[in-house]
Amino acid sequence: MSAKENKAIVCQLVEDLFNTGNLDIVEEVLADSYTDHSTSHPDLSGRENVKQSVAEWLTAFPDTVSVAQDVIAEGDKIAVRWVTQATHQGEFLGVPPTDNNINVTWFGIFRLSEGKIIESWDTFNVVEMTEQLKG
Repeated sequence: MSAKENKAIVCQLVEDLFNTGNLDIVEEVLADSYTDHSTSHPDLSGRENVKQSVAEWLTAFPDTVSVAQDVIAEGDKIAVRWVTQATHQGEFLGVPPTDNNINVTWFGIFRLSEGKIIESWDTFNVVEMTEQLKG
């Protein structure tokens, strides 16, 4: 796959999946053996775990809008910085709904093979987000 095609696949995950809530995108972009190496969410490997996590996020933040700001390709890896804006309308991380708006910047590296994401490393500032939830 070309760098442009790999970038589009990653953008499907970080933008389209969260902006539309279409969980079928997980099947389209993640390999069967997908592994997430993120320390902030160590149990996220596997398609079904990703679907569950996205569904939980969208329950808490149903008006989520994620936009990729920078997308850089190098070999089989794509690095992305994206911003998510949403309103806290359901429980998240043990915090009941506050109706506060959040603005979170994420950073991720995604490795692809044969048109699928096979592993990723991503992070965001959990402390900053928690502070925004509390208002």
